[in-house]
Amino acid sequence: MTATATATRRTPLLTRALQADTVLTGGFAVILAAAATPLAGLLDLPEPLLRWAGIVLLPFTGYLAYLATRPAPPRRGVQAVIAVNVLWTVDSIALLFTGWVDPNPLGVAFVIAQALAVAGFAELHYTGLRRS
Repeated sequence: MTATATATRRTPLLTRALQADTVLTGGFAVILAAAATPLAGLLDLPEPLLRWAGIVLLPFTGYLAYLATRPAPPRRGVQAVIAVNVLWTVDSIALLFTGWVDPNPLGVAFVIAQALAVAGFAELHYTGLRRS
């Protein structure tokens, strides 16, 4: 199989979705990692959960940036991002039902809002990939 067989055609939607996901995920990662303590108090979520979520998102942001700057992002790379985004969304919502955390109403809204944002990016990447 050649490299061109696994690359996607660069489309404006896919490019913009990857770029926006890079910027927002990177910003979110920095905020979670750097401000975990005040956020934990505000949201009634565990500080280590917030801090480690931010730290885990940093290399993912680097991978998003890599894909966003490719002339033709690898199809499997974009599929991997979609899978990670779907998993993040499902895990975020499931976290609210496991009893592992007991956030206040603002914390619940925070978890749901970020899960919906991530799901939205998964949909944008999927649509952009289909158009390529």
